[in-house]
Amino acid sequence: MKTIHILLVVLLTIVSQSCTEQCSKPDVFTDSIPNIYPDYAGVTFPVNIAPPNFIILESGEAYQTEIGCGETTEILYTSKQTEVIIPPKAWSKLLQKAAGKEIFIRTTLLNKGKWKQYADIKDTISAEPIDAYLAYRLLYPGYELWNEMGIYQRNLTNYEETAIAENRSFGKQCINCHTFCQNSPQTMMVHVRGKSGGTLIAKNGKVKKVDTKPEGFKNGGTYAAWHPSGRYIAFSMNEIQQFFHSSGRKPIEVSDLAADLMVYDADRQICLTDSLICGDKYMETFPNWATDGKTIYFCRGNAYKNKLPLDSIRYDLCSIAFDPASGKFSNLKCIYKASEQGKSVSFPRVSPDGRHLMFTLSDYGNFSIWHPESELCLLTFSTGKVRFMDEVNSNDVESFHTWSSSGRWFVFSSKRLDGLWARPFFASFNPETGKAGKPFLLPQKNPRFYDTFTKTYNLPELIKEPVRIGKELVEAVQ
Repeated sequence: MKTIHILLVVLLTIVSQSCTEQCSKPDVFTDSIPNIYPDYAGVTFPVNIAPPNFIILESGEAYQTEIGCGETTEILYTSKQTEVIIPPKAWSKLLQKAAGKEIFIRTTLLNKGKWKQYADIKDTISAEPIDAYLAYRLLYPGYELWNEMGIYQRNLTNYEETAIAENRSFGKQCINCHTFCQNSPQTMMVHVRGKSGGTLIAKNGKVKKVDTKPEGFKNGGTYAAWHPSGRYIAFSMNEIQQFFHSSGRKPIEVSDLAADLMVYDADRQICLTDSLICGDKYMETFPNWATDGKTIYFCRGNAYKNKLPLDSIRYDLCSIAFDPASGKFSNLKCIYKASEQGKSVSFPRVSPDGRHLMFTLSDYGNFSIWHPESELCLLTFSTGKVRFMDEVNSNDVESFHTWSSSGRWFVFSSKRLDGLWARPFFASFNPETGKAGKPFLLPQKNPRFYDTFTKTYNLPELIKEPVRIGKELVEAVQ
């Protein structure tokens, strides 16, 4: 047994050696690459990502996987099982060696006494790291079991997941809508819904509960976006209703009944708004700041009226100028009139360099997570052109998305795996060309993880460091 154990360790972690003697010699070659799950073929990985373990979806009696760079096999994994579990230390060494280069994943399988070798899967290792943490809310798709919801963070360099805050810690209240200032956990906010709820604003390690409902208004702050300076937070003030359908591909629909915009001054603790973005004629929602903090981009649709069909509500992409010194609004513009094309905009997100704006486009409404037709689009400011991001879109939901701090990566929610649960997918992005790489699913230690995990990933946000104020968030509500 000891001899077998030593041999297994050697086979799993061979580094910087030729495979001439250790690898089984193939009897048959094929020009096609093997099918694997998750689909990690032809993607670009950041230099600091956790090992992308996968399953070989080909029939065989034994499997041999080589992973390497150039002509050298760095990792050799052999097993009678279809799962390929990549040794973390060997993977980390490979990432450093292959930064800015291409790697190969070579699969050979034994079937009826013969070894069959597939064509190499080719991936690229970007020298650009991704922000090391991902924050998200986990919940059941239909919002069942409120006490099992929470906000969590995942270390993308390994598989560690920790809780930021869980509903059970807030006394039958719901914690949601986490938002960070420029990917920094030092400046964040989150809502707590319930009898002693409010909006929790964290700055410089201190947490304060505030009321973001302006005096005389029916609704308080809902969807938020931090000003680059960390002083202001743009909010939409939404009245939202959930609807249930007895049949069809959209069992749940969520719609605004009313929505206005305002800006909360965290220094003076006052709310600022204007008749240009607040009134009975329109609904304004999902604000997002330009990189210079002088423009707010948002979605705007006609006001809801009683018995109005939900599939007739559509939002355009608009902007309004904001003066950080005076707190005044001006120069309202419609940037992209999606409603004229029978479409609706949600989740506008300006890239960190200010060159592009990514948004979700669906047939109607703005809660795109329930719309299978929803797709990601990109507006390039220099040309004013909008295009569908065909390189990342699928045949199912593409929804909430956020940029990395460098603008070289983004994460988005997609239901492409099964049409039921939203999972986080990542893609590289070239600011010069405005093109994205093929998306890849958040790696898990167990490559079968998503087959049995029945919670949905909500509001994935990339952050530079872990959130360390979970205790302070709870104490701010008590």
